[in-house]
Amino acid sequence: MSQTVIKQFTAPLENPIDTDINLYDFLTDRVKRLPDTSMVEYKENGKWVTFTAVQFEKIVRQIAKGLIVRGVKAGECVSIFSHTRWEWVALDVALMSIGAVVVPVYETNSPAQVQHIFNDSKVTIAFAENDDLAQRIEAVHSEIPTLRDIYNIEDHALDVIQAFGATVTDEQFYERKNAIHGDVLATVVYTSGSTGDPKGVELTHANFAYLCLAGLQYMPRACMLPHRRLLMFLPLSHVFARYMEFISFAGTIELGLTSDFSSIIQDFHTFKPTLLMSVPRIFEKVYNAASQKAGTGLGGYLFAKATLLAREWSYAEQDGKKLSFGKRLRYAFYDKVIYSKIRNIFGENADFCITGGAPMDPLVAHYFNGIGMPLLEGYGMTESGGPVCVSLPQNNRIGTVGTSISGITIGIAPDHEILIKAPNICKGYLNRPEDTDELITDGWLHTGDIGDIDDDGFLYLTDRKKELIITAGGINVAPGPLSATIMTSPVVDQVLVIGDHQRFVSALVTLDLHEVNGWLSTKGVKPCSSLSEAAKNPIVIAEVQRIIDQANQSVSRAESIRRFEILPEQFTVENGMLTPSLKTRRKPIEEYYKDLIQNVIYAPHKK
Repeated sequence: MSQTVIKQFTAPLENPIDTDINLYDFLTDRVKRLPDTSMVEYKENGKWVTFTAVQFEKIVRQIAKGLIVRGVKAGECVSIFSHTRWEWVALDVALMSIGAVVVPVYETNSPAQVQHIFNDSKVTIAFAENDDLAQRIEAVHSEIPTLRDIYNIEDHALDVIQAFGATVTDEQFYERKNAIHGDVLATVVYTSGSTGDPKGVELTHANFAYLCLAGLQYMPRACMLPHRRLLMFLPLSHVFARYMEFISFAGTIELGLTSDFSSIIQDFHTFKPTLLMSVPRIFEKVYNAASQKAGTGLGGYLFAKATLLAREWSYAEQDGKKLSFGKRLRYAFYDKVIYSKIRNIFGENADFCITGGAPMDPLVAHYFNGIGMPLLEGYGMTESGGPVCVSLPQNNRIGTVGTSISGITIGIAPDHEILIKAPNICKGYLNRPEDTDELITDGWLHTGDIGDIDDDGFLYLTDRKKELIITAGGINVAPGPLSATIMTSPVVDQVLVIGDHQRFVSALVTLDLHEVNGWLSTKGVKPCSSLSEAAKNPIVIAEVQRIIDQANQSVSRAESIRRFEILPEQFTVENGMLTPSLKTRRKPIEEYYKDLIQNVIYAPHKK
């Protein structure tokens, strides 16, 4: 064991993994195994359209040929600036197949952010989804000296590229493809910048190949059984979505793609996923919506009783126990009239959900586990190419993020920082050798997260190392668990717990006006016309106080939230206060609300 590690755990790898591959090989292998079954699906005019493995692999190969003709060289950076759609996936694999380096850009990024990313990675060609995104690139084109061409996906860019490739033979394509091995850079993914400036994470074909093949061994129920289906609505610019793209092809998953979140419930019913993935906030909203729909009468009474029993069932299940006979009868009744309806929100074939990216409130996790829809928490980061830990349906210890995926070692440093050692660890940060040296030492990736491992290898997350609050009294406060509980309130949209070097801990709370008014209607109260009005509504303030009091019950007095302010606006990606993956950005928020924090929340005279 390394002297820098006080404890570690490695999940066993059942079969050795060959990572010296081109990620395109996952497609050709899928064609051999399941040639005529669905591999990629997308919506067109409200209906799902299917590409079989044979069809999709052919399209990718044709695009790759066109890219060769257009002069795309191995090692060149090419950007995709788009919402999630099938063209994104096809371009991704086509580019990597011939050794190009894919640079994803979130569709929410501004021209200034595009300019920074393109210049840092020296992008030569950009694929924009539509006129709007193409114009954002054009606005800074003159400031990007390496950028040659901009293609508009919705203006038939892929048809044009495939037409260019008509003269390239399969032999010429495979000669190019076969020259690309596992150690070749596949992509540069820019971190979302929640704790600092975005950095370009360098990930190779081997990094993703190892993590995908290890994932197939670790969780075959999710991705190796027949007709596994995943509805992907996360942005493909996020590394977790990219990982799920690749593991879908490596396994048996039929991948559905959509970026229209307004129709997501309908899509669950028409696409019928077996596996669901999302951030905890989505599941909190589903729970809150179900609670509001139940109302305050008999329906509300039954929902509340059913909720308590579901959690009781989950606690018993976690302890290896069973409910009494009478409670099992009530559970069967609630399962028929309440639990089954909530499960059906996710579609009739939903098996389980994987969630991560933010802390999950244990009460929410126990509720969904209790109704028969376990939320399996996972953990990973851009620098690890995707998840390194995830709970299993048959081994789900609520409050943890599971054990490490097969062959991955999780270590704990003396200061309780979580470390990772495995072949999926990135090469480092593009153009940042000093940051890379800090990130990876002696083969260990320093995550910047704080946690612990129990005797069975389950990983417990505390918080980001840089997010830990140290009060003026020297008390270390982890804001994540407090935030997770507060965000279970039906009126709360986001929360930032503050208090570094202050006398006590406080919170900045934002509201969702639609959710607030829906909740107020269940109380028989007239709706609010604006966020400003809602922030001053005494009923809303009382609800925020209630949930903060509940959060405080899990911590000591010194760690508890003493004061809070409800803000008259929201944290959004557009105003720079949320990352594209919906994490709060502490520095911009604290800077923007500096006067409020200093002169109101921490004013010496306030009582």
